[in-house]
Amino acid sequence: MDSWLVTGGAGYIGAHIVDSFARVGIPTVVLDDLSSGHRHFVSDEVPFVEGSILDGELLARVFAEHRIAGVVHVAGFKYAGVSVDRPLHTYEQNVTGTLRLLQAMADADVGNLVFSSSAAVFGTPDVDVVTEETPTSPESPYGESKLIGEWLIRDQARATGLRHTSLRYFNVVGSGSESLYDTSPHNLFPLVFDALVAGRTPRIYGTDYPTPDGTCVRDYIHVADLADAHVVAARRLAEGDDLQAVYNLGSGTGSSVRQIMDTVAEVTGIDFTPELADRRPGDPAQIVATGESAARDLEWRMRHDLHAMVASAWAARRAAER
Repeated sequence: MDSWLVTGGAGYIGAHIVDSFARVGIPTVVLDDLSSGHRHFVSDEVPFVEGSILDGELLARVFAEHRIAGVVHVAGFKYAGVSVDRPLHTYEQNVTGTLRLLQAMADADVGNLVFSSSAAVFGTPDVDVVTEETPTSPESPYGESKLIGEWLIRDQARATGLRHTSLRYFNVVGSGSESLYDTSPHNLFPLVFDALVAGRTPRIYGTDYPTPDGTCVRDYIHVADLADAHVVAARRLAEGDDLQAVYNLGSGTGSSVRQIMDTVAEVTGIDFTPELADRRPGDPAQIVATGESAARDLEWRMRHDLHAMVASAWAARRAAER
């Protein structure tokens, strides 16, 4: 059976995608430069290539040495806030890297691609529930780079017949395995866990938003649910089915920051009262996405509630410390 190449497959999300492929019996090959990924996230049974998608010669060798049916492209620089200070690095990794990958795919006649995009392409939408038709208006080099990636893929598809879809993630949390965990220094769950483990009190920014409890509402999705959607997308592309160019992977409802804090206290058994601070500039009251199109085409659904998201993330975090 031909394999799927997972770029960035040693990262938090990428490794979950590799595991999801394994569960349905589809082999994978992982390419990762380990700038933010971890070699131990990838099973020794999975072929692993250490290197960058910027290396065109390396990409050519990977496609030459393995029978590749398609690519799940997760590799990239994903820190939206940091991208403001490092725009050139962000564009190099996310735009030039995607361009090099598309060229290597064309040269190797590999015609299926699932792209890891982001809710950051929307910026601060002026609607409560985001759909695929909501206008894009990214507000960071990271969001812009993801939107440009979508454009590159779209235009290459027009030119070559590349079969593709882009999945726009919202807030990815939780863990599908105690051996895989989120190590981002910028994501909410790791930040809250780090504070509690260090004996510090997590902080809520803004309690006067027009939301049910006054705190920001965001769309949180479990990483294992996200990973499974990638596998369904890959299988459908390989089978010749038509998919939309983009899908939002969202819950349709969202959770507030206070709900997150309350659930963390319940799960961890650490009784704390969050510190309350003023709003941060630019934080919208609510960003929630409908996942109706993905539910129809990619078997997308929220299989994990908020408690399961927090509990699985905390269990993986504690396991990593042992």
